[in-house]
Amino acid sequence: MSAILIAVAAFLCLSVAALGMMHLYPKLPARHRDDDTNTVVRLVANIFVVMASLVFGLMINSAKNTFEGIDDNVHSFAINLILLDRTLRTYGLAGNDARQYLIAYVEGVIADPERVDNVQHQGPNSTQQRLDTVGSSLAAIQPADSLHESMLVSARQQYNRIVEQRWTIVEQSEGAIPMPVIGMLMAWMTLIFASFGYRAPQNVVVVAMFVVSAMFIAASVYVVLDMDIPFTGAILISDAPLHRALAEMKL
Repeated sequence: MSAILIAVAAFLCLSVAALGMMHLYPKLPARHRDDDTNTVVRLVANIFVVMASLVFGLMINSAKNTFEGIDDNVHSFAINLILLDRTLRTYGLAGNDARQYLIAYVEGVIADPERVDNVQHQGPNSTQQRLDTVGSSLAAIQPADSLHESMLVSARQQYNRIVEQRWTIVEQSEGAIPMPVIGMLMAWMTLIFASFGYRAPQNVVVVAMFVVSAMFIAASVYVVLDMDIPFTGAILISDAPLHRALAEMKL
């Protein structure tokens, strides 16, 4: 489920819980509206306020770590692309074909709006196949002497690191926050908002506060979930390192 759908569902759950309880409260029997019942409701709500705060804090920390980890990997990925290009450039004319395939691969990665290949539906022009072509070109090179053989070994090692980093980035792109944790947090927040609606005065100000609060909490959930999957949505990993790498490779 996408982050925006979860955020919309969170907004509806919180709003309906608060406003529904506010509407239901006057219709409850008198024994369900006395001070003792109100005290118990507040105490239970306070327990879930603490638990929800802890869980949401952990979600923020997890999303932040995921975002920063992938961002670091993208920078390292761009650096290794530059190093491989430099090695091929130093190798000479025999490395030109591999260089051109490498440049085409980087252009394809930048052109991909999600920065990650669709690993389940790779067409003939997919960026993965472009990277495979770089490897095939490197495998076809026949070194003329020991110096070129040493440089070719280095180039193949750099290529293997690039392939490994690419798949590391792909595997990290799915997010790390489990859906059951999100569902549990939403259930707790719904219970908390229902307790807020219990005994709340029925006026426009209170209704507006409930709706605005639900909206901001839903927006916070959206931001955290969007950060957890940083190749889609509003918060994206910057492709500036890849642009710099491509500019360096085309010099």
